Amino acid sequence: MDLSLVIMAAGLGSRFGGTKQLVEVGPNGEAFLDFAIQDGRAAGCNQVVLIIRTDIEEDVRAHLERQYDSLDGFVLVRQDDLGPHRDKPWGTAHAVLSAAAVVPGSFIVVNADDYYGPSSFQLAADALSGGEDTVGALVAFQLSKTLPLEGAVSRGVCAVSDGLLESISETHGIARGEDGQIRSDDPAGEHSDDTMVSMNMFGFPQSLFPHLQSQWEAFYDEFGDQPKTEYLLPDVVDRLRETGELTVKVPVSDEEWIGVTNPNDLDPAREKLAHR
Repeated sequence: MDLSLVIMAAGLGSRFGGTKQLVEVGPNGEAFLDFAIQDGRAAGCNQVVLIIRTDIEEDVRAHLERQYDSLDGFVLVRQDDLGPHRDKPWGTAHAVLSAAAVVPGSFIVVNADDYYGPSSFQLAADALSGGEDTVGALVAFQLSKTLPLEGAVSRGVCAVSDGLLESISETHGIARGEDGQIRSDDPAGEHSDDTMVSMNMFGFPQSLFPHLQSQWEAFYDEFGDQPKTEYLLPDVVDRLRETGELTVKVPVSDEEWIGVTNPNDLDPAREKLAHR
């Protein structure tokens, strides 16, 4: 199977306060994306596509040259080359669409600033192994394994039936209280530790790209003059699921997600990754 790994690395990292995509978190100077590259290749990805911004391209290339003996199999795509310029990137669905010309087959999509674990990539690859044009995958994680040590986060809460996605609900202000209960602010509610959530790890057939293009045109017609509204991958997935154009498998990973939202998350992340 022709399988690519698409890494979304064009975000601004505004809460982190810097180029979070390249911050060193591993014992050998690895960034989060280097763990994704290693694990994606082990799961069968034969091409790595990095979606970046023009202003960080030089830094990304320098990082790759330090970490890898050869850049064969790497493709860099500038998200800001697609569509009108805007200071804030247009969103994750726009990012993936920007890679359409260089992805020849099925592909796994991940964030550049998250650690998903090797078995998560294998789950995504296995879900795509049938090669169906109308079947994708969302690798879900247990909510308790995606919470930072402090502070609240947003997660896509998934409803699943018989291993297939029924809905994704973007849920904000999620944190564990002093009593041990996980709660959210918007929408307000309580959540169990094993609630399934999306961390933007998807698997798609190449046939997704025409859908991304048509929905991008509709999105831009409606929101093109708004400086912050985003064209988001979970929204596209949910619309295609609702219309029956995409069946979304939901394998559940047992891995512990590792990431950084704020600078004080760095040391705990480095400690967890020291032996990975």
